[in-house]
Amino acid sequence: MDIEARLLAAGIVLPEISPPLAAYVPAARSGNLLFISGQLPLKEGSLAYQGKVGQELNLEEGQSACRLATINCLAVLKKYIADWGQFVKVVKLTGYINCEPDFTAQPQVLNGASQLLESIFGFQGRHARAAVGVNALPMGAPCEVEMVVEIR
Repeated sequence: MDIEARLLAAGIVLPEISPPLAAYVPAARSGNLLFISGQLPLKEGSLAYQGKVGQELNLEEGQSACRLATINCLAVLKKYIADWGQFVKVVKLTGYINCEPDFTAQPQVLNGASQLLESIFGFQGRHARAAVGVNALPMGAPCEVEMVVEIR
């Protein structure tokens, strides 16, 4: 599987990773697992999307924000491995969706991330996950995505 070719075909160029917003590291390894800290939908250091999904953003915009946050997770992954040959699989994805208390489409919003991972990694991109609604996120972001990845 040529990950670089799949990223290129999808029009994805992995960005430089953003510096942490507080006292944490972008990722931490334990054995063969890499825990990637929550990533926001940042592009060139600024939020590309802002606000609550279902209020300021519609479902499709929420999905696009999750996709962008996941691209930022992949940038962190790439920085922590020597090459894509070290990648084994995506184990778990957690998405925090900034929304009103009565919003219930968090799973559909997080599909923006899940579908991207499966399109890039195939079967190895399928994962367990949680889609959680929250009332606020850093910088007013609509989503935050974190990943657990198995690596060699």
